[in-house]
Order: sequence, then C-alpha cells, then structure tokens
Amino acid sequence: MTDNYTKIVQNNLNQIYDNLPKDLAKNLPGEQDGEKFIFDAFGEKCLIEPGRISLGEKEHSSVFGILISLYILNACPDICILAPLKAFKEFPDSMPYVGAFATHTEQLLVPHVAKIKKAVGTITKTLKGGKAPDGTGGDFSFIVYPLPKIALCYIFYEADDDFPASVTCLYSNNARLFLPVDGLADVGEYSSRKILKLIEE
Repeated sequence: MTDNYTKIVQNNLNQIYDNLPKDLAKNLPGEQDGEKFIFDAFGEKCLIEPGRISLGEKEHSSVFGILISLYILNACPDICILAPLKAFKEFPDSMPYVGAFATHTEQLLVPHVAKIKKAVGTITKTLKGGKAPDGTGGDFSFIVYPLPKIALCYIFYEADDDFPASVTCLYSNNARLFLPVDGLADVGEYSSRKILKLIEE
C-alpha cells in the first residue's frame, strides 16, 4: 500500500513540476529556493522537491505526502476565509466520509479533553493557530492551521454531571477551494493525531 501511495505522490509532483506555476510560492504561501518550495504543514517544516516531499526531521506516513501534494496542485491566489465556519458535512460530496470524520477527527480527542485544555498554548503555537472567533461556544476552543490556507476550529465541551465530554471540529469557510473533500477529511484526522502527539510530549 505504501508503494501505491508513493507512486501517487510522485505522479502529483510530476504534474506540478511539468508545468510549474510561476506564482506557486505566493499561492501556497511559502518560500522558493530554485526548484524547492518550503512552507509549514502540520506544525513542521515542509520541503517540496521534484523527487520528494519531506516533513520535519522524522519519517511520516505517505498519507502526508498525498495531502501536501494535493494542496500544492490546488494552490490558487485565493486567501483563507475563516468565517462563517463550516461543519465538514456542509461540504458538497462529504456524505461518504462523515462517519469516519466524526470517529477519527472528533471522537478521537474526547478522552483527552482535560489534557488538551492544559496544552492549548503549545498546540496553537505549533500549528500556527490562536483564539477561535468570538461566539464560537464550548468550554474552550481554538483555531489551528495544519496547512497555510486551511484552518480548523476545535470546540471542546468538558464532562460534567449531566453530559460526557465532546469535541467538534469546524473548517474555514472556503477550505474546499484548497483540497478535495476526502483530503479535507484526512486533514482533520491528521490534525487531531498531531494534537494527541503534542499533549504526550
């Protein structure tokens, strides 16, 4: 399976470099150094070259390569429009992924709400985020940017005598411009996994 993922990543890179957009660095946004492009992704330095995508100093699953290469293929001049925030199910053609999104992005974090609350500063600093828009709700919430033009808003409700803890993840309003819907679902999942890694460090 990894080999198939690697082939997909390389095919995407070939598409990018066979007809390299002149404004790619600006549209990501990121920095250009010859054929190399550098920007932040999932809280780490991401380096794009004709033959590979590297993320941080550790080896990552090739799903990241697919997500990042798709993000580059969809790069455009539009800026991220944060509000009004959108639930994943509001994006067209999202229905086949809604169940997995709830499980792998939102419910994944529910047992860790108390730890996440203590680590909000670290999480938002690493993932280039900050405070959620006024009126977002929840007991606490924050924005993160797993990719430069895609924001996620996490809203947390702490457990009390009447209700268990819960987590909601919303997207920046025009996130669909920058990735296909299945890619957006994966961005949610891998952002939540990154949050779990950060609270364990």
